Amino acid sequence: MTQPKPSSPPNKPTPKQGVLDIAPYVGGQSKLLKGAKANPGVRVVKLSSNETPLGASPLAIKAYAETASYLHRYPDGNTIALREAIAEVQNLPMAQLACGAGSDELIAFLINGYTTPGDEILYSQYGFIMYKIYAQAAGCTPVTAPEKNYKTDVDAILAAVTPRTKIVFIANPNNPTGSYLTATEMKRLHAGLPTNVILAIDGAYSEYATEIVDYSDGRELVASSENTIMLRTFSKIHGLSSLRVGWAYGPPDIIDVINRIRGPFNICGPGIAAASAAMRDTAYADKTRAFNTKWLAWLTTELTKLGLHVYPSITNFLMIEFPPKNYNGGKHSAANANLHLMELGLIVREVAAYGLPDCLRISIGLEEDNKAVIAALTDFLKS
Repeated sequence: MTQPKPSSPPNKPTPKQGVLDIAPYVGGQSKLLKGAKANPGVRVVKLSSNETPLGASPLAIKAYAETASYLHRYPDGNTIALREAIAEVQNLPMAQLACGAGSDELIAFLINGYTTPGDEILYSQYGFIMYKIYAQAAGCTPVTAPEKNYKTDVDAILAAVTPRTKIVFIANPNNPTGSYLTATEMKRLHAGLPTNVILAIDGAYSEYATEIVDYSDGRELVASSENTIMLRTFSKIHGLSSLRVGWAYGPPDIIDVINRIRGPFNICGPGIAAASAAMRDTAYADKTRAFNTKWLAWLTTELTKLGLHVYPSITNFLMIEFPPKNYNGGKHSAANANLHLMELGLIVREVAAYGLPDCLRISIGLEEDNKAVIAALTDFLKS
């Protein structure tokens, strides 16, 4: 019997199966879209990435600058100074803290540490897109549970759990919708999950919700269970987006897994120094939160007056719904609103990639930026 000839090897490196099926993450624009032009003389304002308009704490900037003479030295691989600062301010056990290059890296660590190809990663319909991307990269199956009124539905999440479910990611508050689960709802979700399934509470915007009476960042669930972990970031209220620093509080066993697979120097020295100072500068965080609370309420009121549907938010951004493309010839669609805003130098976030083609997400900016958004949309809706 003639044996078949072996197939020739490919003439270039080939990625593993599934990688080329991943749609790359597209972040908030920093520049105007290709082909779009701002009117002459306008100031370009970025309101697309939920960055604090007040910038980082002066103490964090000072700490960052002071590391310039030590750039030839490796950073502390155990991030002791940073974990000490977090433990001190957050009143958490230092041994149960781990740090990552943003909370994004911690998401990847959890998936890489607790799943095998074919396992399922579960999240809400409008959850953070990186849950899907990291799941696909690990060969897992991303599973979404439908939402009700653009809010995570606890019953839908629990109904979607199967024997292959390994991790449930809940962004709380959620991006891009701004909605949240109450402490009671989160407790019910946790109680309904199998004990071998990790509940990962992604609290990137938690600091903006500290005055919300029925909200919790989930620390009480971490303290009382072995399958809950809380993820946080320095990119939002602390204004250190460029440095990529995040942290996690979890049970000792899960923190041990993260530390076993993370790189030895995954946080840079300047990042450790700046984040430690930012964490301890609680007065500046309070100032940033108060500023956001004021202008979040103002923008909500003014946008509602324009007849737009504004989804309730406890974050530093708002999601606004515009008339659909098939209404009135699409004149006042989200896509056209986005183009009009860009002509005036205002860069906001389209969220069609989340399945929300009729919506825009607008970050809270400086006073003049917020007022410019209202003036621009007033003019747009009158056209």
